[in-house]
Order: sequence, then C-alpha cells, then structure tokens
Amino acid sequence: MQTGHYTIVETAIGACGLAWMGERITRFRLPEHDRAVTERRLQSRTGADAPSEPSPAIARTISKLQRYFEGERIAFDEAEIALPRVSEFFERVYAEARALPWGETATYGEIARRAGVADGAQAVGQAMGSNPLPIIIPCHRVLAAGAKLGGFSAYGGVVTKQKLLAMEGVHFDGGQPSLPGL
Repeated sequence: MQTGHYTIVETAIGACGLAWMGERITRFRLPEHDRAVTERRLQSRTGADAPSEPSPAIARTISKLQRYFEGERIAFDEAEIALPRVSEFFERVYAEARALPWGETATYGEIARRAGVADGAQAVGQAMGSNPLPIIIPCHRVLAAGAKLGGFSAYGGVVTKQKLLAMEGVHFDGGQPSLPGL
C-alpha cells in the first residue's frame, strides 16, 4: 500500500480530517466525538504515522472547507479527488451528488435516475453511506423519498445531516424541507 498523507483541519464545527495522495483528496472525515478518533481513522486509511504539511492545492481546499463550515457558500468542484475502487454506478452517483449546489437537495431516487438506473434508490443510499468525501461529495444533500432526511453515516447521524442542511438554508418543518425563497 502506498502511503498517503493526512492533516487535521480545525473548523467551526470541530476537528475534521483530510487525506490525500499527490494532489488528489482521498478522504474527508467530519468531526468525531474525539479528535484522536478522527486522526486514528485517517492514519489507518493512509498508512501515515503523523500529519503532513499540505501542498498549496490541498491547502486551498482546506481553506475552502474552513470557510464552508463558517457558513460561506462554497463549491468544491475544482478539488481533485481520487475515489477508492468503486463501481461505475457509484462513480456516476458521486458525480451527480457532487453537481448538487449549495442549498439544493435531491432524493435518492432522483440521483438514481440521473445516474441512469431508474430503480436504483437503494443503491444510491449505499453509495452515500460509503461516501469517502462528505461535503466535497455532498451526500448530506441527498434525501429519502418524500424529501425526508433519510440516513447519514457520519458521527451524529441525521442530526449532523440536518445541521449541515440548515447551514445551507434548508430547514425541515414536520419532516419536509423548507427551501429558501419557496
């Protein structure tokens, strides 16, 4: 296994983790209950013993992540990513999720249709649950049928998902999103 790099990113919501190889981001971890847990998970995924100094390109993404968590409207489409070996369908799903702009949502079923599989909502849920790059691939913007929250595999579960969406102006009232301007 080739050794990757990681760093801990201090954000307004806590210590996140970012891993990369070369100039491509390979992992992003939302804060865990403890900074040490976040770091151990990145170490196990990268093979690195200690945090590394990021390159200028990685540092730009770090800055954007920090600004995102401060509430600034940020897009991560220029961030270069390297996905682990995933199916072609998962790649299409991640591309569709990545195309969702700040404050916009889509259901698992909508993402499945956009990715070319009309009855693939469950598979989209599996892809979102194993997303190695939350925020950069904004799986929190993908909702269950009926525009319900659905699941979220990061620490804090659906509460974290709801907080991320609220930060982007999507609020839930009785289980339904209330979108700004609608």
